[in-house]
Amino acid sequence: MKTTTLEEFREELLRTGGYDTAEGHCPKTRAKGGALTTLAYSWGVAYVFPMCALYEPLGKLTTDLWAHLCFKTVQRAERLGIRVHLEGWKNREAYKGPVVYLCNHMSTTETIFLPPILLTYGPFSVVAKESLSHLPLLGRAAAHMGMVGIGRKSPREDLVKLLTVGEERIRQGGSFLIFPQGTRQEVFSRKVFSSIGAKLAERAGCPIVPLVVDTRCQLTRKEGWLKNIFKDFGPVDTSKDIRCCCGPVIASAKARVMQEQAFDWMATQLEAWGLPTER
Repeated sequence: MKTTTLEEFREELLRTGGYDTAEGHCPKTRAKGGALTTLAYSWGVAYVFPMCALYEPLGKLTTDLWAHLCFKTVQRAERLGIRVHLEGWKNREAYKGPVVYLCNHMSTTETIFLPPILLTYGPFSVVAKESLSHLPLLGRAAAHMGMVGIGRKSPREDLVKLLTVGEERIRQGGSFLIFPQGTRQEVFSRKVFSSIGAKLAERAGCPIVPLVVDTRCQLTRKEGWLKNIFKDFGPVDTSKDIRCCCGPVIASAKARVMQEQAFDWMATQLEAWGLPTER
């Protein structure tokens, strides 16, 4: 069975504006669920963390290496029979400057799955929980790769920090990835859809690009004695494919206007996939 390379993945993405797992890159029969399948997929997702922690002190961690390490998620998914489908990326290619990406947050998968895609269109930073920056070695690696940590205890302090750092990086040509839901949510709801990304886009004078993902193949572990240790890596369901759609570029405007346009497009797309939303 042939393994998709990052170079092949990006070539198809740029040529067609999408990506679909080729038949020869997946087994004819999907792997059965169970502990071994969950372990195999989880290692493909988590692989980037120890590798970044290893390469950073050696001075060998580069953006290109980070992209290749993250791409292990796609390769592992395909080996288990989980197909990967991307669409709408001609929207992003048509705009050459930095943007603020807003994406729904379902699982750990998209946090590792998205970097190889977004780096195809230029450098970017990601907003994540600040506790990651305190982890030995990994915190340095995360900072090196442009992570901006927010504490989630003081929304005002988080906003000031993001607007200050974000505006500077965007003016230097880098984009930003923000998950407006904050934490992983199976239901896409307006109630927890933060405006922090729209406010950053307004302040920096750049557009928003909404993204939606369907990563139900591995959701958060909700029960069992492992939930407190491996919360981020629940049981894997290989019958559910990974999907990602890039929406239209939303021109720079008032934050509230961009916020509404982004939410409406995202909710509509998720509903078209049969996923639950609360408008």
